[in-house]
Amino acid sequence: MNVIKNTFYEGERALYASKDLLIENVKFYPGESPIKESEHIQAVACEFMAKYPFWHCQHVKIENSHFSIYSRAAIWYTQHIEMRNSIIDAPKMFRSVSHLHLEDTKLNNAAECLWNCDNINLKNVQMTGADYVFMNCHSIRAEKYYLQGNYSFQDAQNVEVYDSHFDSKDAFWNTKNVTVYNSVLDGEYLGWYSENLRLVNCTISGTQPLCYAKNLVLENCTMLNTDLAFEYSTVKADIKGHIDSIKNPMAGYIRADSVGEVIFDENARNHGGCEIIVAGKNSYA
Repeated sequence: MNVIKNTFYEGERALYASKDLLIENVKFYPGESPIKESEHIQAVACEFMAKYPFWHCQHVKIENSHFSIYSRAAIWYTQHIEMRNSIIDAPKMFRSVSHLHLEDTKLNNAAECLWNCDNINLKNVQMTGADYVFMNCHSIRAEKYYLQGNYSFQDAQNVEVYDSHFDSKDAFWNTKNVTVYNSVLDGEYLGWYSENLRLVNCTISGTQPLCYAKNLVLENCTMLNTDLAFEYSTVKADIKGHIDSIKNPMAGYIRADSVGEVIFDENARNHGGCEIIVAGKNSYA
């Protein structure tokens, strides 16, 4: 493997089409596409200030590095990427990538990050300013993941999340086959139009959650300050504690210790189709 250490590059395509290369303590000053079309690249303790550094690459490992705000759209159309212990201040970081492992990394400006990606593994990752992350992504596993940003995971499929925290309005819209374990989901309009969304040991807060959902499952979950929940959803829900209000559920059942209000208005599509069980008693069949 060739080694480049303790230097800097600027301009365009400085290391274009490189192969089998270790880059250590290298700065990439403003320019474009310094490592485009490269294969088997390791970058350690590097700083990226150039736009589009890793486009159309294969087998990239990045450690202890920094992507500045100037390195926007840094990793697109690339396969087999590992990144650890890094800080990303650039927006639009990943697009159309596959087989991404991201660990112990912070994305501080994660707007429009991770679109049209597949086979993604996150562990101890923090994303802030992360509006519209994971749009149209497939096959995602996230553990100890923190997200602050709205409209996350829209149209995503085949997702597993563990021990995580979401501060995200409109999360999981129109998703398929998503399971979330032992996590906090805080934000309005959670899971609308989802199919096969399963929440296990989760805490949910925010107005109008889990509406228009098909095959929705909640196991041992807590709902805090949640009103107008489950409208037009087919649901199997076991809730610890209180639900502020339930509106027009379609089918299935909802169990809770207490419910503030159950609403079936003139727009109800299947009045009585969902069994609502409060403190062990079927009160609203």
